[in-house]
Amino acid sequence: MTIRDTPWPAGTPCWVDLMTNDLDAARLFYEQLFDWQLEDTGPDGGGYVMATLQGRYVAGLGPTMGDDPGHPPVWNTYLATEDAAATCEKVTAAGGSVFVPPMPVMDAGVMAVCQDAVGGSFGLWQAGKHFGVQLANEPNSLTWNEQLSRDYERAKQFYSDVFGYTFSELGGGEFQYAAIEVGGTTVGGIGTLADDVPPDVPAHWRSYFAVDDADDTVDRAVRAGATVLTPPRDMPYGRHADIADPTGAAFSVIKGADPS
Repeated sequence: MTIRDTPWPAGTPCWVDLMTNDLDAARLFYEQLFDWQLEDTGPDGGGYVMATLQGRYVAGLGPTMGDDPGHPPVWNTYLATEDAAATCEKVTAAGGSVFVPPMPVMDAGVMAVCQDAVGGSFGLWQAGKHFGVQLANEPNSLTWNEQLSRDYERAKQFYSDVFGYTFSELGGGEFQYAAIEVGGTTVGGIGTLADDVPPDVPAHWRSYFAVDDADDTVDRAVRAGATVLTPPRDMPYGRHADIADPTGAAFSVIKGADPS
């Protein structure tokens, strides 16, 4: 279990939220699947909902932003920064772009939305009163974030240039994957999209939620209207599955491997 009551180190995936065109359906699904308690942010929050577990913030849910209500629902990963404006300058210098320039979110903090040099979108979060995820690595909470693309080396270079990431290679042969490190601490992963991923799937950040039982979680998700993208399977770090919620947003669940 990880409990956090201070801002996350710069470059760390610190928050995730769902942007969807059917917030009511999403609320019902995640309440049932993860036992989240959902709190409305009030009239100034634009419909945004904060999800809590054990009384601590674990994720957000909100309606699709901007002028494109047809944009596919997606789980967004936000990377911590001490200065969103300065980080946006680094993003553009490294070959990325800024979709949403830094903007205050009431007194919670400052956010921006960017695209990396290989086409993957991510958010930036400069903490104010809201630091990000307060509970992680606990069943039904965030446990891992990874960036996947079709240009592994360029993606690593971009994130190294912008956030100072270092990498520990975990792959071999055609399997390209590395742990992302900030100040010597592993904070996520970066890898190559599998060959069987349809070509229209862009580079993206994927969110993993810890669960007590991957197979049971998938069964319950399907009964609640989800679609299985990758059935439960074992890997060195646990048993994992990829799911699309009833609104179409993809995420992963994992039951971590027992320490040996």
